[in-house]
Amino acid sequence: MDRWLQALGLIQPSARKWNVLTARKGGKQALALRPESDLPHPTQNGSTACYAGGMFEAHLTRWGLVPDGAPIATQAAHLLPVLKDGRPAMLKLSHEADERLGGVLMEWWGGDGAAQVIARDGDALLMERATGLGSLSDMARHGQDDEACRILCTAAARLHAPRSKPLPELTPLAEWFSDLWPVADRHGGILARSADTARNLLAHQREVVALHGDLHHGNVLDFGVRGWLAIDPKHLIGERGFDFANIFTNPDLADPARPVATQPGCFARRLDIVTAASGLERGRLLFWVLAWTGLSASWFLGDNDPLAEIDLRIAALAAAELDR
Repeated sequence: MDRWLQALGLIQPSARKWNVLTARKGGKQALALRPESDLPHPTQNGSTACYAGGMFEAHLTRWGLVPDGAPIATQAAHLLPVLKDGRPAMLKLSHEADERLGGVLMEWWGGDGAAQVIARDGDALLMERATGLGSLSDMARHGQDDEACRILCTAAARLHAPRSKPLPELTPLAEWFSDLWPVADRHGGILARSADTARNLLAHQREVVALHGDLHHGNVLDFGVRGWLAIDPKHLIGERGFDFANIFTNPDLADPARPVATQPGCFARRLDIVTAASGLERGRLLFWVLAWTGLSASWFLGDNDPLAEIDLRIAALAAAELDR
């Protein structure tokens, strides 16, 4: 890891220590779930109050929900599988602003391209639950990466499609990139190029839409007869090309021990597939990949997280392709 960062001019040789498992800042692609054993399990009689000190109890009662599994904890939320009128659903209690505001956008999509929101109240979101057996991450790791990329592009297109109703208040994409500027100034190298690219893109945006903001293999799930639907959006508005960039770094960011994105030949193949499926100009897509990977790397570097290496490798591939 250090050798790679040194080669890119991002750190000086040192005995730097890296945290092995940290989540991206701002709730962006939290990388690990706490073990279910960290949270209380239901009693055999299904009592609601025993879940994590009763944190779910009020909403279980208010919305007439029946617990249907063990609680899950992420860096940004607590979740509980439930049944609503006998149908699978997921109750999510968010404790980060990004996650709460994402629920507003989920509701606005109205179940078209994203999981259907059943109810929303402050920090709480009740949505339909994915019950299909498919996994885009598994597909990518087992010889179906091309199809997984196409599914992600189709999901993005559905989310970006025009709606007749007014947009909710969303965060401009330019604000999302604010963390990149100081890190790029500090480290230079490929991050400086990412920052320059991002500034130019953000100043001349095209095809501005409501963005998912974190569209990757773990955030588009198999909903059975409803197809592949998105979950966990951010609350962004900006050029649609941004949403396709995250495809290029995943599913490796979720499990770097089983690499796909950084395997030889993968980047070039994905570039062809995503360009064709998205309808984006090849160069414009590469610019967004370069900009996005710089931003993502800046979050990881801020946490001394070795996952920055994945972003930096993809950024270097995008830059090399642009220089051809």
